[in-house]
Amino acid sequence: MDGSGTFHLTDTIPCAGEEKRVGTRTVVVGHRTVSETDAYVAQKFCDNRIVSSKYTIWNFLPKNLFEQFRRIANFYFLIIFLVQVIVDTPTSPITSGLPLFFVITVTAIKQGYEDWLRHRADNEVNKSTVFIVENAKQVQKESEKIKVGDIVEVKADETFPCDLIFLASSSVDGTCYVTTASLDGESNFKTHYAVRDTTVLCTDEAIDALTATIECEQPQPDLYKFVGRIIIYRSNQEPIARSLGPENLLLKGATLKNTKKIYGVAVYTGMETKMALNYQGKSQKRSAVEKSINAFLIVYLCILLSKATVCTTLKYVWQSNPFNDEPWYNEKTKKERETFKVLRMFTDFLSFMVLFNFIIPVSMYVTVEMQKFLGSFFISWDKEMYDEEIKEGALVNTSDLNEELGQVEFVFTDKTGTLTENSMEFIECCIDGHKYKDCISEVDGFSQTDGPLKYYGKAEKSREELFLRALCLCHTVQIKEADQVDGLIGHPECKHTYISSSPDEIALVKGAEKYGFTFLGLENDFMKIRNQKNETEMYQLLHILNFDPVRRRMSVIVRTITGKLLLFCKGADSSIFPRVQQEEIQQTKVHVDRNAMDGYRTLCVAFKELSQKEYDKIDRQLNEAKMALQDREEKMAKVFEDTEADMHLIGATAVEDRLQEQSAETIEALHAAGMKVWVLTGDKMETAKSTCYACRLFQTSTELLELTVKTVGESERKEDRLHELLLEYHKKLIQDVPKHRGGLKRSWTLSQDYGLIIDGSTLSLILNPSQDSSSSNYKNIFLQICLKCTAVLCCRMAPLQKAQIVRMVKNTKGSPITLSIGDGANDVSMILEAHVGIGIKGKEGRQAARNSDYAVPKFKHLRKLLLAHGHLYYVRIAHLVQYFFYKNLCFILPQFLYQFFCGFSQQPLYDAAYLTMYNICFTSLPILAYSLLEQHINIDTLTSDPQLYMKVSDNAMLQWRPFLYWTFLGAFEGLVFFFGVYFLFQNSSLEDNGKVFGNWTFGTIVFTVLVFTVTLKLALDTRFWTWMNHFVIWGSLAFYVFFSFFWGGVIWPFLKQQRMYFVFAHMLTSVSTWLAIILLIFISLFPEILLIVLKNIKEKSHQTGPFDLPMLVSYKRIENGYVKTEDAVTNSAERYPLRIL
Repeated sequence: MDGSGTFHLTDTIPCAGEEKRVGTRTVVVGHRTVSETDAYVAQKFCDNRIVSSKYTIWNFLPKNLFEQFRRIANFYFLIIFLVQVIVDTPTSPITSGLPLFFVITVTAIKQGYEDWLRHRADNEVNKSTVFIVENAKQVQKESEKIKVGDIVEVKADETFPCDLIFLASSSVDGTCYVTTASLDGESNFKTHYAVRDTTVLCTDEAIDALTATIECEQPQPDLYKFVGRIIIYRSNQEPIARSLGPENLLLKGATLKNTKKIYGVAVYTGMETKMALNYQGKSQKRSAVEKSINAFLIVYLCILLSKATVCTTLKYVWQSNPFNDEPWYNEKTKKERETFKVLRMFTDFLSFMVLFNFIIPVSMYVTVEMQKFLGSFFISWDKEMYDEEIKEGALVNTSDLNEELGQVEFVFTDKTGTLTENSMEFIECCIDGHKYKDCISEVDGFSQTDGPLKYYGKAEKSREELFLRALCLCHTVQIKEADQVDGLIGHPECKHTYISSSPDEIALVKGAEKYGFTFLGLENDFMKIRNQKNETEMYQLLHILNFDPVRRRMSVIVRTITGKLLLFCKGADSSIFPRVQQEEIQQTKVHVDRNAMDGYRTLCVAFKELSQKEYDKIDRQLNEAKMALQDREEKMAKVFEDTEADMHLIGATAVEDRLQEQSAETIEALHAAGMKVWVLTGDKMETAKSTCYACRLFQTSTELLELTVKTVGESERKEDRLHELLLEYHKKLIQDVPKHRGGLKRSWTLSQDYGLIIDGSTLSLILNPSQDSSSSNYKNIFLQICLKCTAVLCCRMAPLQKAQIVRMVKNTKGSPITLSIGDGANDVSMILEAHVGIGIKGKEGRQAARNSDYAVPKFKHLRKLLLAHGHLYYVRIAHLVQYFFYKNLCFILPQFLYQFFCGFSQQPLYDAAYLTMYNICFTSLPILAYSLLEQHINIDTLTSDPQLYMKVSDNAMLQWRPFLYWTFLGAFEGLVFFFGVYFLFQNSSLEDNGKVFGNWTFGTIVFTVLVFTVTLKLALDTRFWTWMNHFVIWGSLAFYVFFSFFWGGVIWPFLKQQRMYFVFAHMLTSVSTWLAIILLIFISLFPEILLIVLKNIKEKSHQTGPFDLPMLVSYKRIENGYVKTEDAVTNSAERYPLRIL
């Protein structure tokens, strides 16, 4: 804002051409033409309907089917089904069609129901009532009928129906308060400002008479950016233009608070609003488990192809003997015999593919999705992750990465607000090199402390007051009256609350208040402060040069009552020192360094006095930059850079940011769990290093390796010096740190004691070396050094550099699983970059939580999230995946073996009903319940003993070794099932009448042994029994028996052949059958039972830890004595009750 308050349209000529560039739009306010002689041409923008749904009644079926069949497994089973329909295959198309139909239908119903809910929510919004100002009157309309350019009235506690440019409000100063909790989760009030020249238009008649156009950028999803300008046309006067920014934009979804009403003009409607543009999800992240599933599917697909190829080949080899031709009951027709032989072989190959296709688990994907979706609720329900202060618990934004929480190897964390409380307290300050601390009851409010800086003497009174005025004026703090009933608003003694997006600013304003200078608020562009003499001072606020993470400073330009123009600036020392007189730095730098070493956050304060000519130039440049529609931020940054130069340093402040509760213990636990923790912060090195010692990232014995401006230097040889340091550190680490098996991943041990510190400028040299640099492999050497260190501190990091660090580690050899955690908007880039992103519901807004995969209230909750939830989720889903492949191999292997005894005639071993129901009904619920409820180790033990986390690290349970173990186990049991029943059939006295069982009885006995064995196998693996486990395991077996009696006890009219009629009941009349079933189940499970017994014997003799359970045979081995023997977990699950995570 300028001093005169006017910016004429002619002044915008330098950027007039920009509106013609792509990416801008022009909005006619109130649809009123600029000139009465001009004809109004309706603008073509989208309507205000919100459509968050994916489907309509007409496109649901084709669109949903297309999306589902894009999945490889679904498409594969569709092909198998079509083959069964087209080719004469041995099994009915129902056997593959029904399971596929079940999977597709369940998924379609789930997605259809979710979309119906979205339709209903859309209608509630679209049909809501709004008031539009037309012809100086209020017209009631439905929200979906708002058009761009309409003037909308919104009243208190109503939600903005579209994105509006704020024109006027019931407040005299043209402000309003809004909450954006539904957009970014922030519940604090935010102040928005109306366009200066329209604040007086607070009636329907006045606002309807407004003639103006708005030029702004095209819709984009960033909630915190907006670029535009409004041109106001006045009768017989020159038009004026005003810049528009985020402070003038009222977003759809935000709610008006503490303001009776506002008027705004619609600029973005419907699906072009920022809220709608943020509907689209983040890029899909794939977990390591998904990649393992795909790899295993390829293996089983190869097994399937091999089986089909072997059977097809052996069939024609067997039939090459004239005496081994097709039996009379399976003979081909004359047409089939005359068919081209290659075509017949291909048809037979497809038939065998159909016969064995159940080795690919079609229902596994649905079960995995249900397990992830239902399992994610346990995190949200965890009461130990609920924070009483903010009255919120953990939040799951995506359930696709639950198991990835158990595989994290690198943790990248922000410092401020993540490791620390982000609750700032003013500790001390330094003015002209003199240290001030603690307030005493003196007139000037200052107490000078004794200490090393005593010899500097006391600063001049005028300098002290200048410093405190700078603290009172250089900020964006607002005042909210805490009590408007017991005290008069504006009364000097009235209690008030400071509000700001930055806790640092509040701490500094409170610090100035403690020393006698009180900020009283902003009113009509005038900032009011009360000095030590209890006198009120007024300063006209001319411009705010807002803070940004790149500049790392902010400034204000104010005019005193006497007309003096002052610029006050505060920021990081690295940002301020290069812009002040060099002779002023040394005295203050001593203070800044000492405070940083004590762990305090430091800011430097500077000022300069401007002449009227200088200010006029700055004002003109700032207004030109503000009016720009293209590259506004770059142009503003250039003006800021030129303005904030040649300043005078006044002093520095020290603010304490205390460590969060249990942050040190959490980092220790993460280290003990084998994770490497890196701290990425924008703070200066000394402050960050002190915090790292306090939170035990660095130990007192840690040898620190520094790659900073201090060690590299500022000379022209800095790249050569950097190269020397990199080689020196690399040599030291390679020599001092022994190599371990397993590569770089988790290769460090407790004997290692190295830490690395690097700052942003040095990192830029490493990642972007100059063209003439003699070393092009900085990055590789640096990465090797980092991986050899137990902890890394990256300070003075810009947001983009944080993401670069995460990407560098993520893309290294071995692709280690990375996790980023932060609380602010500057952490969003690294949260999105990491495999798993965690947002802290902190005090710097909710941008991090919104963009994360998971959100937790405090850093300490990361411990349980990873060590307990992550560990259990991984074990559960890994067991689910292995179990599915195992049980399907058990299912299909007897079918394959049977072909060797039926002349490769493609005769199925099982009835079509069993083929269809095996994966859908008989074996699906027990493994789903197991994957949701299993707790093989007590939760408290997992949390208290972090070393257990390493037992499932590196995707241990889904490596090829455990995969082969499960595969051989399935093959062994499949052989037992088939040949056990086969040898039983060699006995001719199966029935008391001397008759033998038939083909379908043979298959039914095999299937019965199969169902009972795989279900009881899961019962043996279960270590945490609940009523639900009992219900689904024994209930599934009971349902199988009931279904078999029912299926075989009724003559079904839709079946041509009643081949299963009375088979199951008749089978159970034989005592030999009962004995065979029980014996074969025992033989199949005997290796598992024997393993349990041996483990229990060894456990009692203390030769192994209590956590080496049989079902976790695929665990990584850990050194002897690594796992403590505790009584927390026993083999008897009844020792502790069900605990919902």
